[in-house]
Amino acid sequence: MCVCSDLDYYGKRLKNSADLQTNACVTPAKPIPAFIRQALSKVHPEVTARYYGCGLVVPECLEGCRILDLGSGSGRDCYMLSQLVGEKGHVTGIDMTEDQLELAKTYLEHHMQEFGYKKPNVNFVLGYIEALTEAGLERNSFDIIISNCVVNLAPDKKKVLAEAYDVLKDGGEFYFSDVYSSARLTDEIKNHKVLWGECLGGALWWKDLLQLAEEVGFSPPRLVTAAIITVDNKELKEILGDYKFISATYRLFKLPKGTTEPCQVMYNGGITGVESSFQFDCQYTFQADKVVEVDGEMAKILTKSRFAEDFTLQPPGGSSERCGVKVKVSIITLMAI
Repeated sequence: MCVCSDLDYYGKRLKNSADLQTNACVTPAKPIPAFIRQALSKVHPEVTARYYGCGLVVPECLEGCRILDLGSGSGRDCYMLSQLVGEKGHVTGIDMTEDQLELAKTYLEHHMQEFGYKKPNVNFVLGYIEALTEAGLERNSFDIIISNCVVNLAPDKKKVLAEAYDVLKDGGEFYFSDVYSSARLTDEIKNHKVLWGECLGGALWWKDLLQLAEEVGFSPPRLVTAAIITVDNKELKEILGDYKFISATYRLFKLPKGTTEPCQVMYNGGITGVESSFQFDCQYTFQADKVVEVDGEMAKILTKSRFAEDFTLQPPGGSSERCGVKVKVSIITLMAI
């Protein structure tokens, strides 16, 4: 469980983003699409001011989905996603910090009126991200789980992944942004209160994420975006030494076991905001109405998840474009900079 110092740091010491000592929790990794900017503009200013995430975690194809936000904080992302899932969808936020949850709940009625909803499609739960079912969340009940710079605050990261896996539906996705290190951290860094609160002290070695995801049952993590984290505080830089950190967004899917053959697929262009071009991750970008050859892992994701209706499988042997032979961003490359 997260310790009291974390509650103090996020609930009391940090009053807004200007209080942070690094850019780990404030830097988006890619431009924000216009329709998401519009949704964010409808979130109450006080809720936005108390937002500390690292990047923006908004996966595609959200209409009608049930979404869980781990470490929902002030509720900014929940209220933004509320608009994207629509009145028939639902967003649940879970957080360990009572002060943040109180703020989020304060503006629930305000946002439902702003969005024109007859009944709320958002709720907030007090609890730990390592204990989702204990907090009352049902197994196999969510289409998507998002998390923004909070997994690193959990001492038992494997437990977080395991709980996320349990509450996801079959074919569900864990789409999350977090901080990763170039190597396993020393105890000095892990126990440093400011570094922990700044999302660096609890950073997972990126290779450990790959191993833990496999042990829990998830599909291999797929990197979406990554950006280098800068530390301007001299005292913190001396403590960190040669360690390097990145903010990265990954996609993990809960898929049936077994292998799937490579195939050809065509994106139908029906996903809001990415109608003409859909960047799935740093390897695959799908152009509407163009046949693309994909590997077995991607074929399973596209056929067994919520994306199934947005792609058409093509018979083998036809002409296709090779998509993703050039990886735009690499964890290994970034860590070497």
